[in-house]
Parts: sequence; C-alpha cells; structure tokens
Amino acid sequence: MFREEVEAFMRQFQSDLCQALERCDGGATFSTDTWEHAEEGGGISRVIQGGNVLEKGGVNFSAVKGQLSPQFLKMLEMPDANYFATGVSVVLHPHSPMVPITHMNVRYFEGGNGQAWFGGGIDLTPIYVDLAQAQAFHEQMKAVCDRHHPSYYAEFKKWADDYFYNQHRDETRGVGGIFFDRLMATDEISIAERFAFVRDVAYAFAPFYTSIMNQNRDLPYGEREKQWQLMRRGRYVEFNLVYDRGTKFGLLTKGRIESILMSLPSLASWEYNFIPEPGSPEEKTQHYLKKEIDWLRVQ
Repeated sequence: MFREEVEAFMRQFQSDLCQALERCDGGATFSTDTWEHAEEGGGISRVIQGGNVLEKGGVNFSAVKGQLSPQFLKMLEMPDANYFATGVSVVLHPHSPMVPITHMNVRYFEGGNGQAWFGGGIDLTPIYVDLAQAQAFHEQMKAVCDRHHPSYYAEFKKWADDYFYNQHRDETRGVGGIFFDRLMATDEISIAERFAFVRDVAYAFAPFYTSIMNQNRDLPYGEREKQWQLMRRGRYVEFNLVYDRGTKFGLLTKGRIESILMSLPSLASWEYNFIPEPGSPEEKTQHYLKKEIDWLRVQ
C-alpha cells in the first residue's frame, strides 16, 4: 500500500505544480502527453512552451516497473534486478536571462529485494547571480530541512555542491540548493518520515520559484545578456548529458527519450574559449560558480 500512496502523491503533485506555474506565467498552458514504458507502467509528460515567462519547461511524472540492466544494477549495487520507481522531475527555462533556470525532482525507488528509498532535491541556476535571491533560496531550503532533521541542510547542501558540478569545467551549475539520494528507513528515521520530508520539499518549490519569476520577469536586458544566457544554457546541457543520474536512469531503463531530454533548453550556444570581461556582471557570476559558498552569509 505504501507504494500506491507514494505514486498517488506524485500524480497529485504534478497536477498542483502545473496549475501554479500556469497561473504565474499567465501566457501558456501545459500540454499533456501520456506514454507507456517499454516494460510496465508509464508516465505523463507535461510541457509548457512560449509562455510569458517560460520559454520551455517540463513537469514529468512516471511510475514504472521492470528489470535493471546489468550496468545499472552494478551502479546501484543491487542484488535483484526487479524494481519499481515513481517520481516527478521538473526543469524550467525562462525567456529572460534575468529569471533563473531551475530544476527539482522527487522520486521513490523500490528494489526487488525490498530495499526502498527516496531521492530528490531543488537547485537554482541563475544566469546572473543575485546574492539576495540566492540567500533567500537557501534560507527556504534550510527551513524545509530543519523541520525534519537538524543535519539535513548542511548534509544535503554539500551533496548538491558536489553533485551539480561540471567537473570538466571546474564550476558548479549554479548556486546549488539541496540534493539527496537513497534516503532509506533507519533505526531513528522511518520511511514514512522520509516521505513527509520529500512532500515538504516538493511543495516548497512552487511558492519560492513563482516569487522569483514575478520579481524578475520585467527586468530589462539586451543582446549581451541573451548571449550570456545561451552560453550558460550550454553548460546546463553539458551537465545533463554527462553527469545527470536521472538522464542515465532513463536511458538505461529504456525510458521515453522525449521525456528524458525534456530538460534541455530550446536554444543554447558554445563560444570558443569565452572569457568574461574583468569587472563585468558575467565575471561576477562566474566568480560564484564554485563549491562551499555559505549562501546563508554570502557577501
């Protein structure tokens, strides 16, 4: 019954989030695309394009069963190939370079041997880092974490720093956030308590991000800012195709390719050996793309 309860939550969260984003954007609605998995189960891909704020965004739900490939079985260190997985994954690419890209996901995995865990997180990728907004974002993430365990924020913030990191560029994808995986039941924390935390993470997303959308949607920008946005989107693409676990999981479990690659922007660019001008807003943003920044006290 727990599996069914988690799946029902994921379905409802997808619907609630899409409604909140549509209300904020005010110019477009999500299309709905239902698909079936190659083995068992399937999902609902919901995509918004050409909105007032959102150029492209996706809110994907899936609930699938099957057998893990030997490669993925080894990666997860699982003794049994049978699995069930459900979750919601979100990536939003705004028109304006003044509105950050954002990603979040919440997911549940159950192995054939009875092991079960939650994973997920939220991170923010500003094209231009706004220190006040980055600090407010981390304060919100800490508040969610602190309601459930005093160690969560520090642990999951570091995990995000390490995970959302383009090693080949020696830079973080953005200002981080929180990331967690394989949150199982322990002697101290039940799987139901883990689920309560994941629900809070999920429903913290829309209020904060729609607030940023509204704060930044009318800020002026020009061609210089758009070109920088395209380059930063290129770095986003690099991470998603090289390091992202969700992308790897989808590909190795024969997921639907259009849903897996929903996270990619409509347009991105790669300029050879681009170096920001000294003292420019672009250089300032580049300066903050590193690990271990204390965003709660950033100057």
